[in-house]
Amino acid sequence: MKRNVGILIFDNAEVLDFAGPFEVFSVSSEIHNHELFNVFCVAKNLEPVSAVNGLSVNPQYSFENAPKIDILIIAGGEGTKKLIQDKDVLSWLKKTHKETELTLSICSGSRLLGVLGELDNKPYCTHHQVYENMKEIVPTGKPQESKRFVNAGKIYTSGGISAGIDLSFHIVNMLHGEKVADRTAEYMEYDSVNY
Repeated sequence: MKRNVGILIFDNAEVLDFAGPFEVFSVSSEIHNHELFNVFCVAKNLEPVSAVNGLSVNPQYSFENAPKIDILIIAGGEGTKKLIQDKDVLSWLKKTHKETELTLSICSGSRLLGVLGELDNKPYCTHHQVYENMKEIVPTGKPQESKRFVNAGKIYTSGGISAGIDLSFHIVNMLHGEKVADRTAEYMEYDSVNY
């Protein structure tokens, strides 16, 4: 089954939070006859997004026209501070998460899952500078500060920035096996994989 991987992007999203997973999932599919994943970025609307440090990114879909998402990836970054107040974003996330096979947050993307109540009484990871804020957002959550990523049902959360790449490899391995994940890592010359 070819899965749709939708990555939520927004102004002041951390670049590697979305670009890292985008690369892992799209490369794994590319080198396996484009059969594994259809990877795309989604934003509130189709206007260019200005990520951290000014990288301009064009989302492929908006909330209105995005296809069904099997694997939802929520990027992190300074922009999450604003997003947790955005009712349209939270409503779309809540609806989309209900229909996903897996939902992943990278770095401070955990704030959005926290505000939605999806991390209540659950283990989670985030960027090392965000744990204090997360303890306010999710007082019943169980921070896992020593881990790169952690699973809580169909939700996976990762630590900061580069940890999202490790989590993405873990998901590829889980869904398609170690040979596929290893071949992808070899192609990307990424040798610090911990599935």
